[in-house]
Amino acid sequence: MVRPRRLRGTAAMRRMVAENRVHPADLILPAFVREGVSEPVPIASMPGVVQHSRDSLRKAAVEAAEAGLSGIMLFGVPEEDKKDAVGTPGTDPDGILQVALRDVRAEVGDALVVMSDLCLDEVTDHGHCGVLDAEGTVDNDATLERYAEMALVQASAGAHVLGPSGMMDGQVGHVRRALDEAGHQDVALLAYTAKYASAFYGPFREAVNSSLTGDRRAYQQDAPNGREALRELELDLAEGADMVMVKPGLPYLDVLRQIADASPVPVAAYQISGEYAMVEAAAERGWVDRERAVEETLTAFKRAGADLILTYWATEFAARLR
Repeated sequence: MVRPRRLRGTAAMRRMVAENRVHPADLILPAFVREGVSEPVPIASMPGVVQHSRDSLRKAAVEAAEAGLSGIMLFGVPEEDKKDAVGTPGTDPDGILQVALRDVRAEVGDALVVMSDLCLDEVTDHGHCGVLDAEGTVDNDATLERYAEMALVQASAGAHVLGPSGMMDGQVGHVRRALDEAGHQDVALLAYTAKYASAFYGPFREAVNSSLTGDRRAYQQDAPNGREALRELELDLAEGADMVMVKPGLPYLDVLRQIADASPVPVAAYQISGEYAMVEAAAERGWVDRERAVEETLTAFKRAGADLILTYWATEFAARLR
């Protein structure tokens, strides 16, 4: 009789033959920094996650570096009265995201890869990822110009990596050309290659004080489509993406596997706010074992082919591993 159970009998045996392991260096911490606050502001739908003050963000960055994480991805939350139709805080050198980038670089230098979200949704009064035309539709090409302007101020503020996340056609190539022409050839691009219009973004919108009306289905990918992600991958690679991403994570493990099989560059998965919130809510009610559920979800990304994982549990989980 064949007995596969021989390799499952003890924790030491299971650990020895494990095919996939999550390492602290695989992890990237997404972090929100809010303008005008002196203390962290809890996010009700994401227990344990906060909108950081500048001081608490610096502390979180140090903790992430000490835990062995590879990177931190920053999202800026400006004061409401500074938002406008074109997202002016996104190109203001003194906008909250640019200030936070300078703070974190000053605190940790190159000990962490400092990344910044390159999108307009957090800084527009309509909450969309781009500039709107007269009919209220996102204008793809006008938005690319704004992305290029944002890229330059984020690069100048010290970002190692920019994450174009708006799912505009041509965004990677347009940003790459702008960076290169301005002398920022060393700033890398993490392309949000397969970003789906998902119900799981709900808590994130609380985290960034989103002003969104309507939805983003006209530019983010449609959930039924998998092959389309491979087309987006081909385009992003041709335009100069240094890394690519699938977002959300767990509902799109099949897409992650396809992207990982086809990609010659590192592949990231983003475990988004709704995924985090589901586990935390279930654990709070005693319905799941929290630590096991966290580890199982992160391992699923590795098994599906992710090289990098963005997760709100990054620092906690890395500390547990260490």
